Amino acid sequence: MPNVMFLNGPNANLYGLDPNGTYGTDSFPQIERACMARAEKLGLTLDFRQSNHEGVLVDWIQEARQSCAGLLINAAGLTYGSVPILDALMAFDGPIIECHMSNIWKRESFRHHSLISKTATGVIAGLGVQGYLLGLTAMSELIAEPPA
Repeated sequence: MPNVMFLNGPNANLYGLDPNGTYGTDSFPQIERACMARAEKLGLTLDFRQSNHEGVLVDWIQEARQSCAGLLINAAGLTYGSVPILDALMAFDGPIIECHMSNIWKRESFRHHSLISKTATGVIAGLGVQGYLLGLTAMSELIAEPPA
């Protein structure tokens, strides 16, 4: 079964706790369980991680270069300004899917430009947990049939 890493950035561990509901009502552990179940159905081995620290995310991206066929990432607030994450992603050879729980283009203007999109095979935003699950489905297909 192909290995896939799904990285989540700062404050993702607080999903479901936002009184405004920006990120939905599902908690981070619930989201992780849903992703693990979907990955299993798709025949993927999923490594689902979260960190509030940029350097840790960079280390994990570098680790994925050696062990993963694909990478999904929601860099959260680091999406808009982390050159180190961008550089690490540029060194990853497999497909990369950028995922966001909220529609970043309906939010504050600083969220409208993602540095990491430059490396992404595709971007999913605004679909909440469903976007994470769709990202896994897309990754499964990308791994099974790489572009010519």
